[in-house]
Amino acid sequence: MYLIPIAWLYVVILVAAAEDSILAGALTFVFWGLAPLALFMWLLGTPARRRRQRAREASEHNDRAETGSDQ
Repeated sequence: MYLIPIAWLYVVILVAAAEDSILAGALTFVFWGLAPLALFMWLLGTPARRRRQRAREASEHNDRAETGSDQ
């Protein structure tokens, strides 16, 4: 899963290093590298976050059901 983001950052770092000024390189890295990569990783992580949330809610529901039946 991390191969694509690592490769993308590698390419963006090379492009940023080829820029004429440090400011242009930094802006290239941020707007072509970090911002799209953060969005990409957030979108790819959505299903896993949903699964964790459902599992957490199910375990909380089971915990409440178990403690209620003991009393």
